[in-house]
Amino acid sequence: MTLARQIFNRRMLWMLLGCLLVFGGIFGFKLFGKYMMNKVFDNMSLPPATITASPVERQRWQVILSAVGSLRAVNGVDVTTQAQGEVKAIYFESGQQVNKGDLLMELTAAPETAQIEVLEAERRLAERDFKRISALYKKGVATLQELDRAQATQDQVIANLAVQRATINERSIRAPFSGQLGIRQVDLGQNVSPGDAVVSLQQLHPIYVDFSLAEQDFSRVREGMSITVSAPAIPGQQFDGRITAINPAVDPRNRTFLLQATLENAERRLRPGMFADVVVKVEKARDVLVVPRTAISFAPYGNAVFVIQKPAAATGGASSELPELVAMKRFVKTGEERGDLIEIVEGLKGGELVATSGLLKLRNEGAVIVNNENPPPRQKDPQPDNS
Repeated sequence: MTLARQIFNRRMLWMLLGCLLVFGGIFGFKLFGKYMMNKVFDNMSLPPATITASPVERQRWQVILSAVGSLRAVNGVDVTTQAQGEVKAIYFESGQQVNKGDLLMELTAAPETAQIEVLEAERRLAERDFKRISALYKKGVATLQELDRAQATQDQVIANLAVQRATINERSIRAPFSGQLGIRQVDLGQNVSPGDAVVSLQQLHPIYVDFSLAEQDFSRVREGMSITVSAPAIPGQQFDGRITAINPAVDPRNRTFLLQATLENAERRLRPGMFADVVVKVEKARDVLVVPRTAISFAPYGNAVFVIQKPAAATGGASSELPELVAMKRFVKTGEERGDLIEIVEGLKGGELVATSGLLKLRNEGAVIVNNENPPPRQKDPQPDNS
């Protein structure tokens, strides 16, 4: 019984050893195959990525300051009434051009006109009394007190007459300055009160643009500087003007200061209240290195470009198996942006070739093929076709 158990144990041991050898061999074979496969993939060369490329250009940019502004009429008011009464006549149409002093509307003034006749009669009587008492005073019949009283009565009537004429004039509404009328707010026969709006009046030529700049730019601007204004409501057109006023105080809440520029608006295309992009042209210019914006890989840890160059070994006349061009990733410091271009402050030299499209296909030291049949745009002042 003991011998049989020993023989059984030996057989089980050999069986277990056999199983370990079989499964260990399979496992080892799989590990070896995976290792060889990874080695093949690591040494396998990727096909070259087709990209577009552009050289780093040196340009001369005029220093500009950009801002957002709002257009405002040189003169703009709501024409209102000064008296109460019924609208007797309307002498304008909505949207009409008017000149300063043009009669716009009249209110009924029958009682006030009748009162003028009463005051005129009182004036004639006071004038006759003053002449008669003056003659009597010269003869020594009337006293000086009677003469002064007659003079005061005449002056009072004349003053009352002037007040009544002014009251009648208030019932005639005239344009306070030349400009374009808005939409009429009253109707014929309507009873209006003092302060009721009749129509808006805007002087559109010239026109103001108000905008703000940061306080660090205060010393860089002065009155008379040229500006360029573009309005989203009028695409594809720019308007030139000059700074005509600078607010002497800086707003402590946002550390900006207010400026006002005057623009010619003979065609009256610019209208008060329009949103406007303002560019202030500072006189001095500076030399900058620029690349298309599509060449920049923007990332939180730093912006980078891919510089296209020959491999380092190829410059010494080495193996012909090396690619002709490779992409080398390089971190750069960017500056101002204008249109399709962006300024490079640090990291590149003039004339170096950088990839401008296909950046997602590139890896550091990866082979590339440059094909510039369809290059990305690189205009400093792009003018899109909105037709």
